[in-house]
Amino acid sequence: MKLSIVIPVYNEAENLVSLLDELYHAMEKESYPWEVIFVDDGSVDTSWEVIKKFAEADPTRVIAISFRRNFGQTAAIEAGIDHAMGDVIVFMDADMQNDPNDIPMMLEKIYEGYDLVSGWRVNRKDNYLLRVMPSRIANALISWVTGVRLHDYGCTLKAYRRDVITGFRLYGEMHRFIPAYAGSVGAKIIEVPVNHRPRRFGKTKYGLERTIKVILDLVTVKFLISYALKPIYLFGGTGLFLMILSALTLLFLMIRRIWLEIPVSTSPFLPTATMLMILGFQSILMGLIAELLVRTYHEAQSKPTYKIREVISSKKEGK
Repeated sequence: MKLSIVIPVYNEAENLVSLLDELYHAMEKESYPWEVIFVDDGSVDTSWEVIKKFAEADPTRVIAISFRRNFGQTAAIEAGIDHAMGDVIVFMDADMQNDPNDIPMMLEKIYEGYDLVSGWRVNRKDNYLLRVMPSRIANALISWVTGVRLHDYGCTLKAYRRDVITGFRLYGEMHRFIPAYAGSVGAKIIEVPVNHRPRRFGKTKYGLERTIKVILDLVTVKFLISYALKPIYLFGGTGLFLMILSALTLLFLMIRRIWLEIPVSTSPFLPTATMLMILGFQSILMGLIAELLVRTYHEAQSKPTYKIREVISSKKEGK
C-alpha cells in the first residue's frame, strides 16, 4: 500500500524545512512507499522556492504544485488528491501544529479496516475565544446536521482510503465536510486523539468570518447528502406543506364566512392563501425539474448511484 501526504501551503516558508525533516523522521521506520505533495496556494513569501528545492533534492518522493494565485485550502486539497498516487491519502497543515509522528498511528487504524481516521485535537493550542469556541459550536452543528458525529471537523490531519474521497468535487470550504461525504457512502470512520502544537512561525490565516462560510457550505452539504439523488423529496415536501397550509387557510375563511358572515374577499388571509398555493405548486414543479437533471447527470455520464466496498466472486473475466 502506498501513502500520499497532501500538504496545502500558504505563506509558511519558515515552517517547511522543519516540517519535512519531521516527516522523514516519522516515516523512516515504515516499510511501505510514501510520497508528499506540497501544494503552494499562491504564497507571497518564499514558500514556493523552498518547496522547489525539496522536489529537486528528492524528486521520487516530493511532488511540488504551485497555483497561479490563492484559491483557498479546499482547492489545494483537491489538487493534492488529483495528483496523489497512494491507496491512502493523508492531509495535514504546513504550520507545524499537526504532528507528523501521529501519521503511523493513524495508518494502523486504516490497516484495522477503517476507511477514514480523523484527528481530534483534544488539547488544542489556539486562542479559545477566536478559534476554539467557534470551532466547537461549528463541530456540534455539523455533527447534528450531517449525522456524522466528530469532535473536530476542523482538524486537517486525517487519513482516508482513496476510494471514499473520489467521485465528488470540492468547492468553497468543503474540505472540512469530506468526512460527511465519506459517511454518506458508508465509510467506516474513527476519531483518534492527536498531538496539537502551538504555532512557532507565521500567523493564522483564519478568523471568525470563516464560520459564516462554513454555515453556508453546510446547507449545501446537507442538500447534497440527503437530497442529491431524490430532490423531489425536498422540493415536493415543501410544496405539499405550503399547499396544505393554503387549503387550511381557505377552509378557515370558508367556515368564518358561513358562521360569522365575514366577507372572504376583504380578508388579508385570502391573498396569503393564494400565494401559498402558487408557491407550493411551483416548488413541486422545481422538484420535478431537479429530478430530470439528476437523472440526466447520472445516465449521460453512466455514473452509478451506489458505492461498492468489496466484491467477492468466483467468476473470471471473460467467462
